[in-house]
Amino acid sequence: MKLSFAYSALAALVLAACSPAEQKPAAEQGASAASAAAPAEVKTVAITAIVEHPALDAVRKGVIEELAAQGYKEGENLKIDFQSAQGNTATAGQIAKKFAGDNPDVIVAIATPSAQSMVAATKTIPVVFSAVTDPVAAKLVPSWEASKTNVTGLSDELPLQPQIDLMKKIIPNLKSVGYVYSPGEVNSTIVLDQLKTALDKDGITVAAAPAQRTTDVPTAARSLKGKADLIYTSLDNNVVSAYESLYKVAVENKLPLVASDTDSVKRGAVAALGINYHDMGVATGKVVARILKGEKAGDIAPQRMDKLDLYVSKKNAAEQGITLSDAVLKEAKEVQE
Repeated sequence: MKLSFAYSALAALVLAACSPAEQKPAAEQGASAASAAAPAEVKTVAITAIVEHPALDAVRKGVIEELAAQGYKEGENLKIDFQSAQGNTATAGQIAKKFAGDNPDVIVAIATPSAQSMVAATKTIPVVFSAVTDPVAAKLVPSWEASKTNVTGLSDELPLQPQIDLMKKIIPNLKSVGYVYSPGEVNSTIVLDQLKTALDKDGITVAAAPAQRTTDVPTAARSLKGKADLIYTSLDNNVVSAYESLYKVAVENKLPLVASDTDSVKRGAVAALGINYHDMGVATGKVVARILKGEKAGDIAPQRMDKLDLYVSKKNAAEQGITLSDAVLKEAKEVQE
């Protein structure tokens, strides 16, 4: 205490000894100090996903990486608030209300249920959706043109015919395609309708197996035994979350899995033709950065990813009772032994 008092007295003497010219006005001193201490403007980006699984996680990581590349670094001039709905749409609604109340600079909503909840919760905060198959059918935006609302984003809509061509290459005499899906997820029901229409032209039937919850996925898959030549999976969040259980059923019943999510090959699919979800996250991050820099979300048209890559697994194919042709292997970007 005595030492502190001595330092204080010395400081007072030094200040008193300064000439008036050396002493700046108090207001100016305060302004200079504030300017020197002020950090760069901190932007807040809130991110929500309906569930955590490799594809959606890759989107989130891609967003954050791209923002860092554009000068928005978490912990420096960027605050990220991530909330997962853990597969529950009611929780997605609660998160949306929280984010709307927090008023961040931009909200990123990953997958359709989270995006729908977020768009219903705010008409003013910029919302950038990602990994949404059909944002128009999901009523996130009125069309594929710039919405002139607070919403824009990235779609993972895939052209279906290349998927069908792949299925025919894997099972040359394909007669029936099994489809496990969540009936409550609009992405999945849209793909089901598109599959029925497209396959009907080739005389191929679709055996649909609805799974209301993640825990229903194995039972739904088992119901396809004897009804389908293979099982096709889209980016249905419940199904992708339970892919390991789907893989076990596929091996037990020799029902090859063909996916549109390339990460699913590591988790049991024989083949997947799809987009890279990390790349989608990077593209989403570019849109977020444009908004942080001053553009309006409603002036940016929704975008699709247009590059498809084929991933295959010889091991999964053998376990599920088939051998991949040389033609398929040659087309693949990555062959897992």
